[in-house]
Amino acid sequence: MEVPAVSLPVVLQAAGATPSPSPSGSTAPAVPTLQDAQESATNAASWVEQNWSTWLAMGLQILLILVVAFVLRAAVRRAITKLIDRMNRTVESVDGTALGGLLVNAERRRQRSQAIGSVLRSVASFLILGTAALMVLSTFKINLAPLLASAGVAGVAIGFGARNLVTDFLSGVFMILEDQYGVGDVVDAGVASGEVIEVGLRVTKLRGDNGEIWYVRNGEVKRIGNLSQGWATAGVDVTVRSGEDLDRVKATLDEVAEQMTKEEPWNELLWGPIEVLGLDSVLIDSMVVRVSAKTMPGKAVAVERELRWRIKRAFDAASIRIVGGATATEGTEDLPDPTSTVAAPSVYSNADSPQSVAATPITPQQRSAPK
Repeated sequence: MEVPAVSLPVVLQAAGATPSPSPSGSTAPAVPTLQDAQESATNAASWVEQNWSTWLAMGLQILLILVVAFVLRAAVRRAITKLIDRMNRTVESVDGTALGGLLVNAERRRQRSQAIGSVLRSVASFLILGTAALMVLSTFKINLAPLLASAGVAGVAIGFGARNLVTDFLSGVFMILEDQYGVGDVVDAGVASGEVIEVGLRVTKLRGDNGEIWYVRNGEVKRIGNLSQGWATAGVDVTVRSGEDLDRVKATLDEVAEQMTKEEPWNELLWGPIEVLGLDSVLIDSMVVRVSAKTMPGKAVAVERELRWRIKRAFDAASIRIVGGATATEGTEDLPDPTSTVAAPSVYSNADSPQSVAATPITPQQRSAPK
């Protein structure tokens, strides 16, 4: 006899068995049908169709902002470069004169131009790109007020913590823009002095007289004495005896000055005639004659040494005696030796010697001679 085929659900229902629930007690998720998928695709397509114009507008706006920012940045940087080149050409045109050729050198111009150009280009790039970034964020409807407030607080905190660094940087910028000093100048910065070998926005390097290198922070410099700008003064004080003939002294000094002015290389280092200014001071036994000359910057010491050398030789030839010190003694070679009349210390050891008797305040009673 044939057994009819029965499906599995019918058998389970006849046996009274029920499907076991899931551990969480929830039923199995329903499988999305084709109709549901078609409905979701339709909704997505309609949402894209409704917002594509907004997206396109935002994209074009962002692209326009970026293009304008980069074009403006390139134009500003090129304008800064042309401005620096024009400054260099102006300085080079001054180089044709005697003063310009002595005051300006290529290394100084190069470093100053690089520093100024770097600062201006960095500031321009920061301002332009920072503004473009804020405009892009505002395009996405982002509230910039909290961001700007946080940036302001962070900037105040960083500026307060790094105030010395900010001071050094700003001082360096103004020193370079005002051309207070440059490479090759001899300066006195108060905390250190020497020849400038490098000018930076934060630190200036100086080489001292003994070869040492000083690193001076620009913010610590309160005053600058530039010995290489304009001109320098070479001054020599000549001390002679008070009995010398002033006319003969002045004539000898004028002859030395005229001869030195005509000889090389002193005729290039001297920017004016050597002048005998006259008596600087008159003492009982000596007098000081002042000689001065305007020289090339940084060459005053060399001119002073050469001038002293020539004055000494000329005075020796003219039998004019140069004395030293503010209280020079005249004719000391004619005086006798003061130590020649002083007795030896051993003489005072004898109480009966004439020196001991003469040095005793109260003459002691002489002992009676033996009978």
